[in-house]
Amino acid sequence: MNYMKTAILLAGMTALFMGVGFLIGGQAGMLIALAIAAAMNFWSYWGSDKAVLSMYGAQEVDQASAPDLYQMTWEMTQRAGMPMPRLFIIHEDQPNAFATGRNPENAAVAVNTGLLNALSREEVAGVIAHELAHIKNRDTLIMTITATLAGAVSMLANFAAFSGSSSSSDNRGGFGIIGTIAMMILAPLAASIVQMAISRSREYEADKMGAEICGNPIWLASALAKIAGSHSVNGTAEHNPQTAHMFIINPLSGERMDNLFSTHPDTGNRIAALQQLAQAWGTGGALGYAQPQPAPWGARGRGGPWG
Repeated sequence: MNYMKTAILLAGMTALFMGVGFLIGGQAGMLIALAIAAAMNFWSYWGSDKAVLSMYGAQEVDQASAPDLYQMTWEMTQRAGMPMPRLFIIHEDQPNAFATGRNPENAAVAVNTGLLNALSREEVAGVIAHELAHIKNRDTLIMTITATLAGAVSMLANFAAFSGSSSSSDNRGGFGIIGTIAMMILAPLAASIVQMAISRSREYEADKMGAEICGNPIWLASALAKIAGSHSVNGTAEHNPQTAHMFIINPLSGERMDNLFSTHPDTGNRIAALQQLAQAWGTGGALGYAQPQPAPWGARGRGGPWG
């Protein structure tokens, strides 16, 4: 199913490329855009994860530099029956995390320092388990491709604004400047809708599988509540909104609504679903029951990522 979603996504983004290319340069422009789209799709598959990690200044850690985080992640990969991903730390006050990579064998999990400072060890475990679920479901391939191509569609549509007025009389089927302006608006909008719809649809399944991996749905529910309640601003995400769907909670300020243009389901609905799952498992259905220990990660005496 995830491979099918990826194929549909690639086809839709390629069609947007070709449409904008047609408005810019007619049939020749459409063929050029198709070639560019093919190159972008190839690069997205092999290199977009590295680009996203670099964009956020993620620093790789290992068992020596982050023993607690590494050991916890390794234990949960054993429970999930999957390879150990590479681990990265992002020096960002906003508590958040994301996973990336084209498959479980080439995956990475990145967590913000704000997450490690604000959440308990059990809550961090719930977040890591959620990200491992994305990797196991191969959602990470979809996330990295969407982040790259949605931004590329927007850039190509903006390019149409500069070239459209000088070529309005060519063989673009009579669209002219009106069609160019329409494509400038509709192409990025369509790309965003596809990106956000896929993002919302994968979160509930990742929450459920993440709860299974860590063993307690309330750990993840409590983590989601704390992350959603944070008022810290992620400056890098604000300047690169096309990557917002990759995070466990929307990192953008002022975007907490559950609608067509939201990257994530409503956090309250996600927490309610996890509470229902906890009740079914007999581990408690409210955040006041079977709560994770309140001490933040950094307050524990076992060292943590900063030794």
